[in-house]
Order: sequence, then C-alpha cells, then structure tokens
Amino acid sequence: MRRWGLTVPLTGVPLPQHRELIERLPDLGYTDAWSAETAGTDAFSPLLLASQWAPRLRLGTAIVPVYTRGPGVIAMSAATLAECAPGKFVLGIGASSPVIVENWNAGAFTEPYARTRDTLRFLRAALAGEKVTEEYPTFSVSRFRLERPADPAPPIMLAALRPGMLRLAAREADGAITNWFAPADVPKVRAEVGPDLELVARIFVCPTEDADAARKLGRLLISSYLTVPVYRAFHDWLGRGEVLAPMHEAWAAGDRKKANAVIPDEVVDELIVHGSPERCRETLQSYVDNGLTTPVISLLPTGGDPLEQVEALAPR
Repeated sequence: MRRWGLTVPLTGVPLPQHRELIERLPDLGYTDAWSAETAGTDAFSPLLLASQWAPRLRLGTAIVPVYTRGPGVIAMSAATLAECAPGKFVLGIGASSPVIVENWNAGAFTEPYARTRDTLRFLRAALAGEKVTEEYPTFSVSRFRLERPADPAPPIMLAALRPGMLRLAAREADGAITNWFAPADVPKVRAEVGPDLELVARIFVCPTEDADAARKLGRLLISSYLTVPVYRAFHDWLGRGEVLAPMHEAWAAGDRKKANAVIPDEVVDELIVHGSPERCRETLQSYVDNGLTTPVISLLPTGGDPLEQVEALAPR
C-alpha cells in the first residue's frame, strides 16, 4: 500500500483546531500523521488527539530523542499511545542533536549510536511486557515492567542518517527514518537498509510558485540544520561536502548572512520541494519512485492557508 504522510501539528494552527483537518485526512488520501519534537509540541500529544479524531490513520513519532526521557518513560508513553491506537502506532526514536539534548534539556550527548541501540533493545523487551533487568553499555535498568503493555506492541523505527545507524535499523528495528535529502539521494540510503525495510522521510514542502521566497526560506533552514555536525557528516557522505563548504566556512566565522547567501540555488532546489501543488506532488512521487516507502510532508509557511495547502498536496 502506498503511504502519504503529514507532519502535525501545522505551523501557526492551534492544536485543538486541527480536529476537522485530521478527521478529513484519510478521505483526502493521507495514510499517516507523524509528529516531531524539538521545541514545539511534544511528540506524543498531537498523535494522542489524532488517534481519537481519525482512527484510520497510522501515527508515528519522528522522533522521540533517547536522551530527553528515561527509558521507562519512553516505554510508558509509547504503550499509552499504542493502547489508544491499537495496531496504528509506530514509535520512532533517535539520538537527536547536541543542541536539543545538551543546550535545551541539560543532558549529555555521548555515544549516540550506543545509546540509541541500547534504548531500542530495552524498548523491544519492555513493550513486549517483559520484566527488564539489564546492564546495557550506556545505562542500566532494574526490574522494570510496564503495568499496561499494549497488544500489539508498536513497531520501533530508528532515525538514521549514515551507514552505521542505517544498518542498525536494518538489523534490529522495523524501519528507518531520515530527512534532509534529495530524490537522487534515496538509492544511496536505500542501499544501506536493503530493499524490504520501510524507509520514512520527512520532506520540507513549500507550495508556492514564488521561487525566490521559497529559496530564501530554504536557505535559512539549510544553514540552521546542515551546519549541525551530524547533518554536515550526512551531506559529506551524500557528496555535498564541497558545494556546502563555503556555507560552513561562513557559519564558523559567525557570518550568518553570508552563510545563507553562498548556498547555491541548486542545493536549495534539491532539498526543499517547492512550486505549484502539482509540481510538489510530482517531486514527492519521485522520492517514492527512487525507493522511499513513506514520504511525510513537513509544510513550510508561505502566507497561504495551510489547511487548503494540505488538501492541495493530497495524493491524486
């Protein structure tokens, strides 16, 4: 079954006002609603509402950071949502970034691969209802058992950018979640996870024919995200190291304006989907044609009505 997802909540729309839109998503052709967690809503609350508003939707977190909650709290939150959306919830977890973990949540961003692996293994056991006592390399758990394990237990997907984490997802998880790549990059990522694993990606979509406005917004996002070390390494691996080097140099020198200005149009056009709704849909489909399983639209503000744009971007 072809999947077509939407990131919720939409920017600028109060969470309670999403009900009418989310109720309509299945009839518009959307199969999935995925949440994010940075400094806006938490990952679980929007999906809990969506589970009651549109029970046909599959719901997923993309992602829950493994450092900002204890392992047991992640398990409890996931089991609660899985109980409210039986068979329709996917738990996406990942390392997140030093900014979110250390600067905003007073954690220590150490051994991200190992911490993500250990959290995955704990959650696999805990969500199955097992009593867990284990000395993992990055943390220990003693006699934890969920009082309300969901049946069925939710699938677990891993946020992954580079080969090591992608291969971990292929070995031990039920899918991989990635972002910030172009349709032409999908085969390289797909090659690391194999042909059968579900590959989910959040894709930034700016449905406007004002290319200058879309590129201006895209440059702001690219310089903010791709200067983060994990994303820089990702794009070095994808082959954009040389073309993005001027941006990194300007950013390191503290010249944010220049960092934006030196990002080439072609890089923005590769990483930000923009144009008419029809053109945006065609580009999203090109991701799928190249091996992506589940495109998840992250709608960027254009000044237009976001609810109308979600309808216009629905699959045809």
